[in-house]
Amino acid sequence: MKYEVKGVFRNGMVWMPFRKVVEAHSEGFAREKVYSLIGSNHKVRRNLIKIESVELVE
Repeated sequence: MKYEVKGVFRNGMVWMPFRKVVEAHSEGFAREKVYSLIGSNHKVRRNLIKIESVELVE
């Protein structure tokens, strides 16, 4: 299943919006995958990532 995850993360002093589509078993795994992807790509800690919505994509 694919999930679309939307939210913001802090890049310096600015909150940057993001939208990611990830493949995961459940909504919880989709959240974890996004935390992992943004954290590794942008060197951002989890407490600076705010997920606003997670939706199932057909």
